[in-house]
Formats: sequence, C-alpha cells, structure tokens
Amino acid sequence: MNHLSAGATVDDSRPIFQQIAEQLENDIIAGVLPEETQVPSTNELAAFLRINPATAGKGVNLLVDAGILYKKRGIGMFVAEGARARLVAQRRDQFREQFVTPLLTEAGKLGITPAQLAAMIEEGAR
Repeated sequence: MNHLSAGATVDDSRPIFQQIAEQLENDIIAGVLPEETQVPSTNELAAFLRINPATAGKGVNLLVDAGILYKKRGIGMFVAEGARARLVAQRRDQFREQFVTPLLTEAGKLGITPAQLAAMIEEGAR
C-alpha cells in the first residue's frame, strides 16, 4: 500500500475506526493523499493495520459522511476536492477550542495581558 503514511498504527487509546479516520485525515492534510487521489481500500487498510475490514470500513465511512472522501462506483474511494482546506479549518477550530481558549482563560486569571502572552509564546518558539 503506497498511500498511507509509513507510521500508521493503531492503539488502545480510542476506538480504532476513529484512529483510521484520523490517520487518513492526517495524510490528506500532509499531502500524502492529495485531492482526487484514491485512498487505500478497506481491505488494504485492514491488512496493513491488522484489523477487521468492517472496522476499517467504519473509519472510511466517517470521512465519506463528512464529505472528505467520495466513492467512485466500482473503483474505490477518493479524496474530495476541497477536503484538505476543510480539514485544516476544522483542525484550527479544534485547536482554538482545546488550547487557545483555555490558555487565554488561565492567562486572564493570572493577570497576563494578551501582549505579554504573545511575547511569552514568541519567546517559547525560539
């Protein structure tokens, strides 16, 4: 299988079908799976990750339901046009909710101004 990142694995931390969907999303965002590219079949995913094909299919269907993948009858699943941009926007929203909002809330409690916080982040990035 040549269209799944080499580091693709599953663990026990979350449902496997969600991990499959997330790995495919990561590969789309990273450009490993560009738009209009065929994604691995559920049987290929199942064999590669050593999981049940029904579980792999459930993960793929999450992305089909979200409009990230689409089916070409008799050929397979493909990355939809605009999928990468939608995923990046979705992940940025999640990042803001999970990290930025709590950071700003805590900074406010400590009396750290947005300018001071920006300076701290800038300093930490060096």
